[in-house]
Amino acid sequence: MLKNLSADLVIDAAMAATQKYVSLVLDNDPDDGEHVVPGELRRFFGRLRLLHGVPFSYLVPDAALLPIESIRFFYIDRSWTDALVQGALSVGTITTADRTQLEAVYPTLRNEIDEAERFARQPTGEEMLKAGSGTITGFLLRSRAVSGWPNLHVRAYSRDVVKDDALTTEAESNPERMKVLRMERLAPAVLLVLFDGVPAVVHIEEPRQGIQFGARTDPQSPSGTRKVRLRDKNTGSLVNKNGTPSDPEDPFTVNNSVVVPFRPNAPGVIDLAKLNERLAAAAPPVGPPKLPPQEFALEMLRFPFRQVFGDPKETEGSQYYELDAFQVAIALSDWKDQVINYMEKVQP
Repeated sequence: MLKNLSADLVIDAAMAATQKYVSLVLDNDPDDGEHVVPGELRRFFGRLRLLHGVPFSYLVPDAALLPIESIRFFYIDRSWTDALVQGALSVGTITTADRTQLEAVYPTLRNEIDEAERFARQPTGEEMLKAGSGTITGFLLRSRAVSGWPNLHVRAYSRDVVKDDALTTEAESNPERMKVLRMERLAPAVLLVLFDGVPAVVHIEEPRQGIQFGARTDPQSPSGTRKVRLRDKNTGSLVNKNGTPSDPEDPFTVNNSVVVPFRPNAPGVIDLAKLNERLAAAAPPVGPPKLPPQEFALEMLRFPFRQVFGDPKETEGSQYYELDAFQVAIALSDWKDQVINYMEKVQP
């Protein structure tokens, strides 16, 4: 069969693969002719607005501001990034005429950079978001989770419309989901993410690839007992022993879970034979004393772990900026006195 392939067919296949690769690695900007500023410059300044090339010490001047296993949310001061762009532009202004011309064209240039930064990370098949840029927010995460799971999923929503345990594939063009402008590992354990707007809810979860099995720790157990939630052997849905549906947010009980047994004198090593028997006796519909491999695997399924930020309990489907609003806990005069006292101690 391979001998019948012609040279032209091989060349055409190679050209198609090359074009597809080029479209992935190069910036796709079909509108260069309709802008005042060339596309290469727009993209450069758009990336500069998203802090590409900015030294990390400018973002986090002291390691104590981002300790191990911490996350810091922030918003980007547009005046600061505008000054950054103006500083880069000033390199090419030599004479007074150059500065005058730059001042005249700068409003148009800034508007075009606003558009450029919004499609710097345009997903394949998504519509280009061309409206004026708004507030950019984000977070820095320093954790072993970043190095342990390099392909962490991050999603932000303007309203809390997705349940904490619900799987969703909503596109970034969905009005409830906020566009991710930048997501990059600055170090093996440090992740920087920027959003187009102020999110109400942020989801960080393990990558959805492969099949994961595991047990969970019962937070109500003082000894940290591991348990497995019961699933219907036919459908895989979470259920109680009597077959009624069980909510993922329900606490562990004897009716919706079994305790994970461990081997004697072997801490952390699960006794799979005993666990199989316990699940066979508890998971509906009850049948043989031991589960076959496929049903045992179904009972042990564990979906990727998700950490939710900015989600007060029982508020799905509503905005709640007031619940998360900053509350002043100290008078301005007292705070000023504390700052002065601190400065006197650190300054000789």
